Amino acid sequence: MVVNNYQNRNPGRHLERNIMSTSTPTPQPLNILAIGASRNIGYHVSLKLLRTGATVTYLLRNPSIFDNDSSIQPFISSGQARIVKGDGLVKEDLTRVWQKPSHVPTMVTSTISSSPSVRGTPKFSATKGFVFNPPNLVTLSLLNTFSTLPPSLTSTLKCIIISSAGLTPASHASIPTLLKPLYTYILDSGPHIDKIGAERVLHHLVPGWSWTATSGDDKDPSTALLPTDWQNMEGLPKEGELKHVVVIRPSLLTDGESKAEKYAEKEKKHPEKVEKMRKKGKVPYRVSAEEELGGYNVSRKDVAHFVVELMLKRWDEFGNKIVNISQ
Repeated sequence: MVVNNYQNRNPGRHLERNIMSTSTPTPQPLNILAIGASRNIGYHVSLKLLRTGATVTYLLRNPSIFDNDSSIQPFISSGQARIVKGDGLVKEDLTRVWQKPSHVPTMVTSTISSSPSVRGTPKFSATKGFVFNPPNLVTLSLLNTFSTLPPSLTSTLKCIIISSAGLTPASHASIPTLLKPLYTYILDSGPHIDKIGAERVLHHLVPGWSWTATSGDDKDPSTALLPTDWQNMEGLPKEGELKHVVVIRPSLLTDGESKAEKYAEKEKKHPEKVEKMRKKGKVPYRVSAEEELGGYNVSRKDVAHFVVELMLKRWDEFGNKIVNISQ
């Protein structure tokens, strides 16, 4: 499952490169399709991108969610932020997004999650843990997104998908002991299987990514979530045709502040202190496309910070890789 050949044995040094990058930025303005961005990581990513001059098209089941949002409203008024009413589970809604020539995205961010706030309250089962309805929200939304994608975009569109740590045997083994019950009995029973289904789809579409059953045996939990013969789904790109994808696997997500933003503010006022912090390996968060990080958590705002850095400055380093991120 590891798809990055970058060797790194110093997490602090690695983060210094990622957060304080001097690479040539992606040409502006970007045109972003944001799926699952009404809140959390997707919301923070889209707002940051709007402030850089990007155009963001939101696919929203409830367009009124931004009616009283003083941060988003100015961008909606100017036309920089566009709203398409629709549902990722409805293929026709995705089709409408791609059919507007002036709105066709150059990048897609998918931050859909199976959570109580997205599709109501999950049911609890003593044998299955929390059960979400539908159980394959992320998987089906991703299939609909790519099966409606115009063929002309398969080789140019850049896609960033938020997944989760703990999906593979190696990743699960690296989780701190205190968190293993949470992952084993709650997350693995529902949300994580959905993320596995989504990653199964991506491993089929991205060239050079090979899939093995994540459970460590011949049983693949994603099988139950995917439609029969999904590889031949009408409109879905053929194996290896999706050329530019990054999957981000964060540790347990929190609603804390962005340490990266505080780090940047501190550097402006006290650059010498920040330099000493770097040398000691004190960084806001760690990222690696080579190693499992085994961290406890990371804030949604810091994940959003990394996503924006990735889009604007770091694509050459992390393009077509699976990236772990943790505090």
